[in-house]
Amino acid sequence: MTPLLKVERLSKFYGQRIGCADVSFDLYPGEVMGIVGESGSGKSTLLNCMAGHQPLDAGQVLFNTRTDGMRDVVTMSEPERRMLGRTDWAFVHQHARDGLRMNVSAGGNVGERLMAVGERHYGGIRDQAMDWLGRVEIAADRIDDRPKQFSGGMQQRLQIARNLVTGPRLVFMDEPTGGLDVSVQARLLDLLRGLVREMGLSAIIVTHDLAVVRLLADRLMVMKDGHVVETGLTDQVLDDPQHAYSQLLVSSVLQV
Repeated sequence: MTPLLKVERLSKFYGQRIGCADVSFDLYPGEVMGIVGESGSGKSTLLNCMAGHQPLDAGQVLFNTRTDGMRDVVTMSEPERRMLGRTDWAFVHQHARDGLRMNVSAGGNVGERLMAVGERHYGGIRDQAMDWLGRVEIAADRIDDRPKQFSGGMQQRLQIARNLVTGPRLVFMDEPTGGLDVSVQARLLDLLRGLVREMGLSAIIVTHDLAVVRLLADRLMVMKDGHVVETGLTDQVLDDPQHAYSQLLVSSVLQV
């Protein structure tokens, strides 16, 4: 099977400091990869470099496009990269406000992404927005409300609807449950797990919460000081970590 995403020797430096160094992995269609590590480990830098939010210092990010096969996203033109970000790629921010237009209605937030890929029929756009609000458990009568009228959990669900409405094949998630109450987190995780399976999504999830990756991720990468120190099947890494740092991460959770 051809990988959907192929990351080769990706590196990012901030002067003398390592953001991430020499990271390589393949992600296959329908697979979810979790990236864990403490703050400063390089996991968010890696995610933002892969997603095109930060320039790389070295390496390639190859994506299996629908029309041209494997393309290096780094060398794509800006219009090509922008269109990729509206169609086959999506990015779910930790803080929903970073991924929403707060002064646009809920329906408008979802509809904007449809319009960005060429949809023009107002009634059709509104119907699709209504459908997606339902899928993320937001009541239909909230379609004209603005995100600032929503709770944090509802804002995050709206951001997910906005991202998934165009049927992307790859979703980047940066601490998608961070900052939410435990009960809200559980509901959101259940929703995400259902959508990932239903849509056959590939996803890369950065989190410090090992419970999140156990629930959502097929494979796991552990990062420390910008380097990947361990990778493997999620249950394998969490139940029998081989690297001393992975063992420390897992044991610190068990002791809480």
